Formats: sequence, structure tokens, C-alpha cells
Amino acid sequence: MSLPKGLAEEVSKNLVMVARLIDEDPEQAYAYSRIALRLASRVAAVREAAGFAAYATQKYSEALAEFRAAKRMTGSVELWPVMADCERGLGRPERALAMAGEPEVQKLDKAGQVEMRLVAAGARRDQGQLEAAIVTLQSPELASSAVQPWTARLRYAYADALLAAGREDEAREWFGKALEADKDGATDASDRLAELDGVEFVDAAIDLSDDDEVENEDLAEDDRDEDDEDIEDDEDPAEVAAAERATDVTEYYDEDDEEYESLEQSAADADVRGDKA
Repeated sequence: MSLPKGLAEEVSKNLVMVARLIDEDPEQAYAYSRIALRLASRVAAVREAAGFAAYATQKYSEALAEFRAAKRMTGSVELWPVMADCERGLGRPERALAMAGEPEVQKLDKAGQVEMRLVAAGARRDQGQLEAAIVTLQSPELASSAVQPWTARLRYAYADALLAAGREDEAREWFGKALEADKDGATDASDRLAELDGVEFVDAAIDLSDDDEVENEDLAEDDRDEDDEDIEDDEDPAEVAAAERATDVTEYYDEDDEEYESLEQSAADADVRGDKA
């Protein structure tokens, strides 16, 4: 609303394209975000969109700068977890863990706090602290039987940490719980369960070997020969003769052409000539 109408519409179009493409084509989404950023760098929504586009393309330093700018403009701590994850992406898990202990976390809503817990557990794993990562994920939200938007991802992260720590039976149980909560297919919990159970998916389309192809070609040729023989046995000699005479007549013609002789007349003349002979 702070922009002139024409400029606001142009910026909005680019932001819409960022939202549409960020999952399927992040590089293209990033390109649109740069256009919006060039047009309206003082708009918080533009800085945030540019941050997410950079984050999606693993440009973590750039993403962090944009998120910080958006936070300064709005005063909101909503982006705190993703900012911490950018620190992980930059190879600084200790900074992500430090951010997990800052007062900003207490200002986050429940979804934001769960996201921060996931980032902190990831930072622990980055440092090789698997058991600490498992403990970090243990929370009332994990133990709750209620399914929330974050439930599947939280259970999945816990199962993955258990598996990394060699606790396979527990991991299988929690991958199953993640699958129960994952109504939108946000995780690959079903595939992970299949791997643990030793299930292999085989492509149903099996290519024919060269011998099979040759054999099938021979069979097809035999079928064509048999069909030709059947047709020859059923043919009437008179019909064959009529068909041969018909092939001598031009298919496309002008009926007003005096030189044209119709198919019926041509056939009759041929019969007369045959009788005279």
C-alpha cells in the first residue's frame, strides 16, 4: 500500500510468481524475487519473499541478510527459526543453537517454537550429537496424539534421529506415526518404512530381450501369412476380376468431361469385347 498503484501492481505480479514457482522451480522464483527487490526494496514483504527465494536456492548468506532486513522493518520474530537454519546452512550450527536459547523464541507461536526445536535438533546433528538431537525433539508436541500441521515433520525428524543413532525398532515405530499424521505427503515416511522392512519396488515394465523380440516378430509374420491365406481362400474369382478392372479407372474425375468413361460403362464394354473374342 505504500507504493504508487502502477508500481504496486508490478511488484505484486512478481511476488505472485515467486510464490507459484518457489517449490517447482526455485531458480526462476529467485529471478522474480530479484525484480521485485529492485523495484521495492523498502517493502518488508518483498525482503521476506526475496529471503525465502534465496533460501530455496541455498543462497544462505543472502537469505539471512534479507530475513534480517524484514525483521528490522516489521519488528516480528516470525522469521527467527528460518534465520537460525540459515546459520546451519552457512556451516555455523553453534550460532543456530545460540539463537535457540534467545528470548525471541518465547515470543514465537506454537508452530514457530516447534520449528525452532527442529532447527536446534538439526544443529545438534550437524555437530555429531545424535543423542542430544533426540532429547531436543522430545517434547509435549511430540508426545501428543493430536495431529497438528507440524506433527508429521516433528515425528519424522525424531524417527530419522533414532535411526541415525542405531535405534531401528524405535525408528520404525515413529516413521509409522509420522505416516499416520502425514495426510498431505509432506514426508517420505512410507518409503523409509519400506526400506526398513526390506521392501524393494520393481518397475513393472520389463524390457524384452533380443531373442524375445525376434520370436515375437516371427510369430507376427506367421499370423500375417495365415491371414493372407484365409483372405485368398475366401475370395470370389468374379469379384477379383471386377476389382482389377476398377483399378484401371481414375478415382477422381469430372463427370462433365466428355472423354471420361464411367466405371460401369467401361466394365460393360469390356464384357462385350470378351464375348466377341
